[in-house]
Amino acid sequence: MSPVIRRNGEEFTVPSKYLLSILTALCIVLMLITFNADKINAGPLEGPINAFASVFMMPLQRGITTVGTKIKNTADRLSEISRLLDENERLKAKVDELTIENSKLQQDKYELIEFRELKELDDQYNFDTVAAKVVSKEPGKWYDSFIINKGEDDGLEVDMNILADGGLVGRIIKLGPDWAQVRAIISDDNNVTGTVLALKKNLNVSGSLKEYDLSGNITFSRFKDDKVARGDSVVTSSISEKYIPGVLIGYISEIENEPDNTKKGTITPAVDFEHLDIVLVVKNPKPFKQK
Repeated sequence: MSPVIRRNGEEFTVPSKYLLSILTALCIVLMLITFNADKINAGPLEGPINAFASVFMMPLQRGITTVGTKIKNTADRLSEISRLLDENERLKAKVDELTIENSKLQQDKYELIEFRELKELDDQYNFDTVAAKVVSKEPGKWYDSFIINKGEDDGLEVDMNILADGGLVGRIIKLGPDWAQVRAIISDDNNVTGTVLALKKNLNVSGSLKEYDLSGNITFSRFKDDKVARGDSVVTSSISEKYIPGVLIGYISEIENEPDNTKKGTITPAVDFEHLDIVLVVKNPKPFKQK
């Protein structure tokens, strides 16, 4: 049976086993030519063989060289890309490390500023104090109740006063060995006996989260002097049961008349109760205690 099969309307086809044999034979012939190149160059086949090599072998060799060069260039590019990716990962890790370090340095800077401000506050009041860091707070926007990282082991006691930002924050209501809970003066259930510094007369200062959320103020009531004015400083009274005297509470911002000829209104606290971080605990003197 002929290895080449032709059918009507179809192209010539060669069975794969014959095609493989032909290619194998061709490879053997090319190998023989290569191994006997010296003899051929000196013999009568030199011309035809050189012509065959010029027509078939040289383009094949150039093609193989071109393909090899492209493969090498591609491999080199892939290697360079891999190196750049590795370098990029290292640089990203370094950037992350520097970002963390910078953040820590910024935090240390701000804490140093806060400590300096607290030191100035400590010098201003001349109290026996200890610095503490706020570590947690009640849910919500304001620091009306929060935990500090100092407690009984540091000599703290219930009702010790807390200062920050040049004024009164609140007092300790509960504590453990290394923590204490602070209730701020803006809390709804907190009351302070205050004194209008310019008039040396007392009033009642009440916490109000609703008012503080609305205007940033707390309220006062039961004031009996018509000379009170906006901007007057209010400090803790010398007869307060829970607070040491003479500490700044804030400044009167609004005044209203009551039917019983007393005054009520609002006070803007000296402390920013949205951004508390480091506070001072006053260990001495003690608040006035009614007997």
